[in-house]
Amino acid sequence: MKIVIDDKIPFIKGAFEPHAEVLYLPGGGISSEHVCDADALVVRTRTRCDKALLEGSPVKIVATATIGFDHIDTEYCAKSGVLWTSAPGCNSFSVQQYIASALLQLGRQEGWRLKDRTIGIVGLGNVGSKVATFAEAMGMEVMRNDPPLQNSIPRTPICSPQIAAANTRKDSLADKPYEFHTLSQIAREADIISFHVPLERGGDFPTFKLASAAFFCEVRRKPWIINSSRGEVVDGHALRKAILTGEIAGAVLDVWENEPIIDTGLMDVVRFATPHIAGYSLDGKANGTVACVRALGGCLGIGMDDWAPDCVPAPTDREIKIECRGRSLDDVMRHAVVATYDIIVDDKALRADTRSFEKLRGDYPPRREPPAYRVSLKHASAGFADALKTMRFGCIA
Repeated sequence: MKIVIDDKIPFIKGAFEPHAEVLYLPGGGISSEHVCDADALVVRTRTRCDKALLEGSPVKIVATATIGFDHIDTEYCAKSGVLWTSAPGCNSFSVQQYIASALLQLGRQEGWRLKDRTIGIVGLGNVGSKVATFAEAMGMEVMRNDPPLQNSIPRTPICSPQIAAANTRKDSLADKPYEFHTLSQIAREADIISFHVPLERGGDFPTFKLASAAFFCEVRRKPWIINSSRGEVVDGHALRKAILTGEIAGAVLDVWENEPIIDTGLMDVVRFATPHIAGYSLDGKANGTVACVRALGGCLGIGMDDWAPDCVPAPTDREIKIECRGRSLDDVMRHAVVATYDIIVDDKALRADTRSFEKLRGDYPPRREPPAYRVSLKHASAGFADALKTMRFGCIA
């Protein structure tokens, strides 16, 4: 048995060696020659899994350690009998951490409080729902947009039908009492618009260039645009023009059209620019790896249903102490969140050398999510601890 694995997937080395020959390769360099005798693939977004790669190979399953799966030709896999699986929700808390840092740093720089802002969240899956939870805890008005969920229409399956039962997301409105808004309503009424949708080029609800020139013509309140989903969800040319003409206040981009070759002209005009690392916490990576290992184990008949990494490194300093006297909720939350992740650090790293986009991703420093930290509050006002709990800090005292 042979398994080909992207060499940037963490914690996976040693998992399959007792059962198979394992070949580790850079994701962008995996070719048909490498998989011509392989039984399985474990990849990230940089490996295009389609006919050109898989035809004639004995590959039984492709597992991607990512939420998105637009790099997998699912139609070809279905026709060819190749199972595939993604890792839905694996890094959703990591993206929540990223968005929280972005919003809190924007508020500091712009001099406004989050509770005075309305946020439009486009896409209410694993990530968008968590962003909404954070936003409401900060007192923001939240406008929600998710046509498939609103219409109780199941989304594109997140894995092959044969293994869908274990992963299928519930798209039920039974426990969703909130109001939905159209994209046009959000364009007109939101101060911040954050995109959390899969990339869909066709179907009933396409998201390719969802934020287009026409969309920016509808905005009324000069909103901030945040995209941490897929680069092609936002038309980069139209976004740059909207910023330069003052139609929107600015943007935060973690994803880009034509990655890893990004539009430096667009980067120059956005407030925060990062190299597709919103979901790059160690916790999120570990979750994605676990999903892949267990999926392959079941498909290949080698078990591993209980496999987990031996150890996820702890943060250097787990203690976050905050004096709350005279400070607002935004100040306290910013102190806590930025201690775990500061978007400004990643922004500076990318601007220092845009050609290092892939290197910054491949060599991304260890980052832990809030549950790995303990927060000690002194003289805290009522509600501060409750708000921090929405970020799941390990201990709040």
